[in-house]
Order: sequence, then structure tokens, then C-alpha cells
Amino acid sequence: MFIRPALGLAAGAALFLLAAPAAPATADPYETVTVDPTGHIAADGTLTLSGTYRCVGNTGPAFISSSVSQADPNVRQGIGGTSALCDGQEHPWQNSGKPSVKSLETGTASVEATIMELHPQGGLPLPRFHALDRQDITLTRD
Repeated sequence: MFIRPALGLAAGAALFLLAAPAAPATADPYETVTVDPTGHIAADGTLTLSGTYRCVGNTGPAFISSSVSQADPNVRQGIGGTSALCDGQEHPWQNSGKPSVKSLETGTASVEATIMELHPQGGLPLPRFHALDRQDITLTRD
């Protein structure tokens, strides 16, 4: 069994990542993401969330991700992902997905939306966060 070489490789990779200069930890104050006050649950259970975003200065692919929680704030469910155009202009975003747990009901829910870039750093794509918004919204049935 080749456990020692694998452990050595993993430890070396971890040290490499720790030694590499980090991408900027804070977002440009000009970068924003918002969440619309209403999310929509379709008859088939698909949840649609939306809002606006603005980002600048990406060198790798950027995305808008979103998640929702309702009954238990410690349980968040990812709802889709959309490519982001970081040109400094405001753009709409919309993510749709079926939650893995059929626990979402109409009413108040907590949504988190994030602009994240896969920033090339030392040959590896590492996450760089551009903006984040947490918002309580109302879920309605279509």
C-alpha cells in the first residue's frame, strides 16, 4: 500500500497552498450583490431566487451562488449558480434549483448570495470572493 507517499504529497500540497500569496481577502466596496425580497416556489418544487450584482477585476471565471435556509438556520441548501460578468456594470442574476430536502414552505426564509471567482494563483484556481449578501425574503408559490 502506498499510504506514506500519498500523505507526503497531500502535506506538500497543503504547505504549497499555505505558502502561496493569498488573493485579496476583502471585496472592492464598489462590488455588490443583492437579493430580491421574494423567491418563487414552482408547482414541481423548483425554487427561483434573483437579485442584482456588480463586480470588477476578475481574472478567472466568476459565479453568483445562492443558498436558502428556513426552519433550521444551520441547514443551508444551495440553489443553482450563474456565471457573472465582472465589467463594473450592474446586472440581474437568477438561480433556480430543487432543494434536496422538501422542507421549504411559503413564508420567511434566509437567502445568501455570493459572487465568487476562481482566481488563478500559482497555477491553481483558488476562490476569491467579490461580494456577499444575506437577506430575509418571502417565499411564495407560483
